[in-house]
Amino acid sequence: MFDGSTDILKLILSVLLFPLYFQDALIDFAWGGNEQFWIVIVKRILLLLPISAIIVGLWVTIPSLVTVLIRQNRKQFVITLFVTWWDLGKSIVSFWGGILKFVFSLSTALLGLLRILFLSIWSIIQDVIFMPFRLIRKAGQNVVSSPIPWIAVFLTLFWSLLEALIFTYVTTPLVVDVFSNITGETLSENIVRIPLFIFLLFIVLGSYAVLSTMVDAVKNKNISAILGIGVIEIIALFVEVVFLYREFVDSLVPWLAQYSEGFQLGIVGTLLIACFVWFGVRSLSWFLFAAHGTPTILTIIQGKGLELASRSEVPQARPFGISVEIIDKIKENTTWMLKKTDELMASFMLPPLQVVAASINFLALLVTSNHLFVLPFKNMGDILNSRALVDSITKRSLRKA
Repeated sequence: MFDGSTDILKLILSVLLFPLYFQDALIDFAWGGNEQFWIVIVKRILLLLPISAIIVGLWVTIPSLVTVLIRQNRKQFVITLFVTWWDLGKSIVSFWGGILKFVFSLSTALLGLLRILFLSIWSIIQDVIFMPFRLIRKAGQNVVSSPIPWIAVFLTLFWSLLEALIFTYVTTPLVVDVFSNITGETLSENIVRIPLFIFLLFIVLGSYAVLSTMVDAVKNKNISAILGIGVIEIIALFVEVVFLYREFVDSLVPWLAQYSEGFQLGIVGTLLIACFVWFGVRSLSWFLFAAHGTPTILTIIQGKGLELASRSEVPQARPFGISVEIIDKIKENTTWMLKKTDELMASFMLPPLQVVAASINFLALLVTSNHLFVLPFKNMGDILNSRALVDSITKRSLRKA
């Protein structure tokens, strides 16, 4: 009889403790201590948590079934126990699928991040490359839309510089000879050219200034001013023809003489050609750009101020237009990255947490006859904080009471 009682006791204990027969083997298999490294990693990631949850579920199911005899609503409790195992199975499958989803989401996020970095770097490169062209376009728009004839001003200054440079080259030998005769020393041409160039530049600009004043006097029909400025213009003509254009014509005499024998231009012919050259150069440059550029230059020199167009009247072109677009893109990409980060965090945390929650539901079912967590978790918001979990359990207990 004792032996029979012992056999019954062993049978009861073997039923109550049956997870001991295989849990060590399952854990050793999931741990994979003697396997290759990559196999160990795969097993520990895919199998260790699910097997641990199954073992916990088995150990909790045994006392849960024992307590069925003394529980109220036994049928509902048993059904809930089956549902708990069903939730654990779904959680394990969701855990394996969640790993694949996380890998896919991570790959997608990395590709998107690389795309954002590539497009940003390419946009910055384009911004740097095309920045000079945008600056030129902006300057062109400002020049075109401005009431001030900047093109005429630039051409007038450029022509004055060019004319002064030509006459400096032509008259430098004459000036060197004159100063050498006066001082008795031979001067270097390099020393003379710089002050001579500045002096001739002032003469050329002054010539255009006299023409501009003459035109204004004629428009206003101011006879006395016309006569006075006419005298000044004649003197300017005499100075420029005798000292500048005459030298220019003299430099052309050898070129003219090679096409005729015994060519003699003479002083009269030289001065006449110099006058025609002066008149032609002044007329062409005056009607092309100097008539509009010279008054602006005089206004600047006299300090009267210029009437600039207001910024609202001039279309503004941003020199860094692409950079502004980059800023907008960065804002959009930041929102995308934050959203993608939340998705990655959810895909990384929810699958293992569901397995853990399914295991905890076994313990909660044993103690309270209810589940603590509602599975499956769809997003991070479904994971309540500890205070909310305790409150939910308390409310359920009060409802049953």
